[in-house]
Amino acid sequence: MWSLWKALGGGLLILVAVLAIRAARLESRQPAWEDVSLAQVDAQRPAENLSNAIRHRTISFFDSDRRDRRAFLGFHSFLRETFPAVRRALDRELVGELSLLYRWLGSDESLEPVLLLAHQDVVPVPPDAVDSWTHPPFSGAIADGFVWGRGTMDDKSSLMAILEAVERLLDAGFAPRRTVFLAFGHDEEVGGAAGASAIAETLEGRGVRAAFVLDEGSAVLEAGVVGGIDSPLALVGVAEKGYLSVELSVKAAGGHSSMPPPTTAVGTLATAIYRLERNPMPTRLEGTTQQLFEYLGPEFPFHYRLLFANLWLFRPVLEWRLAKDPPTNAMLRTTTAATMIEGSPKDNVLPSYARAVVNFRILPGDNVQAVLAHVRRVVDDPRVAVEPLRLRREPTTPSDVESPDFQLLARTIREVFGPIPVAPNLVLGGTDARHYERVSPDLYRFSPIRVSREDVSRAHGIDERLSVSSHAQAIRFFMRLIRNAAS
Repeated sequence: MWSLWKALGGGLLILVAVLAIRAARLESRQPAWEDVSLAQVDAQRPAENLSNAIRHRTISFFDSDRRDRRAFLGFHSFLRETFPAVRRALDRELVGELSLLYRWLGSDESLEPVLLLAHQDVVPVPPDAVDSWTHPPFSGAIADGFVWGRGTMDDKSSLMAILEAVERLLDAGFAPRRTVFLAFGHDEEVGGAAGASAIAETLEGRGVRAAFVLDEGSAVLEAGVVGGIDSPLALVGVAEKGYLSVELSVKAAGGHSSMPPPTTAVGTLATAIYRLERNPMPTRLEGTTQQLFEYLGPEFPFHYRLLFANLWLFRPVLEWRLAKDPPTNAMLRTTTAATMIEGSPKDNVLPSYARAVVNFRILPGDNVQAVLAHVRRVVDDPRVAVEPLRLRREPTTPSDVESPDFQLLARTIREVFGPIPVAPNLVLGGTDARHYERVSPDLYRFSPIRVSREDVSRAHGIDERLSVSSHAQAIRFFMRLIRNAAS
């Protein structure tokens, strides 16, 4: 028996040694950082320009008839007046009625162009939420070091920072070798079908093949937003989840609530929702999410590196732990969210029809048909009709994190924001970038703004704002990126 315990103890020591050695050998995957000289940007004027941009109520609605075309056309006029060098030097055309496509022609047309994206439109502000804002949502107020208003984070800040950067480069006499396209869709918030999709189709029809595409997405997270890392870090989206909403409906006889059957249509529907919530699709620590931890692992303290360097052993434990927190759970699986339910119009009437909607954000590797099959299998009730709603999209194909373009982007981030960790990331929502898969294999999603824990809920929420200094830094980022990519 003593021999057995000695053998087990020896085996355990060897295992611990192997784990520790693997953790110690976990090398940083960050690109070399150079302290480069960046052009200075006077922060006040760009802040005033962003403030004026926010005042144009370029709001998107799913009902396109509600869109205020005059607001978009007024915004276009504002851009022409604000950026005279861009107006003179770049070709500009209107695509899909209200989207903007600019071309900055490079001197070497044999080089694949670069495509920078942003969107003009913003989400509505619910009328009952207006009074909760510190400053009116379309005032563009500049106060306490911030520009306040709808679109400051999502996504007029990127649009304005791109144009501010190009304007300054033109004023400095910069002429790109590589052509640079600027594409500003007008309906990203409702799917981009008339905007980004039309621009991508236009470019494809002209034979344009871009080296890479950069759109909004992840950002620079301030220290403390991600536990375990004491410095800011930058996340670059290299893939995004798919989208599907499923309608569950039940028909019944109805009647008076004083003589109810054992289960009403609402009860049957509630059981179906309960089953879906209790039986989510499985977790998978793979693909882009695994790459995130491969890039961040070397930046964590040693006890975390033990986990990330030895996923062959700790993967089940790590999946179990990450699945407990909604943000990280969403990175590991196709998520299930019951969002809508309706039944009887009166409290004492049995419903003859009850309906619910369950929303799924689809992990790369899953697809729409797999989710529908999962719903039907889990609900397993012939009384419940299962139908997908019209708006749906598959997850995107992850872009290559080993490509020179990703390394160029990561290097640019570190040149502008300092030697912070940069890691690939899975974008949980949707962006216009997915429409450009036909134009380039390398689609990246990064907003060059700093986001604190407090700011996370502001985009699409109350008191959306962006600091004046962060906006100036975003302009420096785009200036540096264009120089690095197009010189």
